[in-house]
Amino acid sequence: MAMDNPSIPEDLRRFVLTSIPSVPFLEALLLMRADPNQAWRRDTLARRLYVREKTAEDLLAELCTARIAVPCPEPGAEGYRYDPADAGLRERIDRVADLYATHLVEVTHLIHSSLDRKAQQFADAFKWRKDS
Repeated sequence: MAMDNPSIPEDLRRFVLTSIPSVPFLEALLLMRADPNQAWRRDTLARRLYVREKTAEDLLAELCTARIAVPCPEPGAEGYRYDPADAGLRERIDRVADLYATHLVEVTHLIHSSLDRKAQQFADAFKWRKDS
């Protein structure tokens, strides 16, 4: 079972489960991290990730909400830059990037297991209960 995989340290497992909502989010994060000086616009990100521009726009908004990216501060600069809010967050992201490079399947399964659990919890909320 993926949850018992010792290749993912417990602190990183928790970080992935609580802070990485999807594989495209992680891919966007890693792209931005690889080139922190680039201003990422939704069209550029969409092309690089092979997703729709609306999806890329949503990912950029999620990265800002997660305090991983910020709007470009320069006048006339359009887009977002990789700029984690603090050194601790930057360090965890660096470790996740290294882990993903060597354990892509395990990290992907961990993200999907979280999504599966959330989907099941959502579905369970709509089940008819005999006692109701």
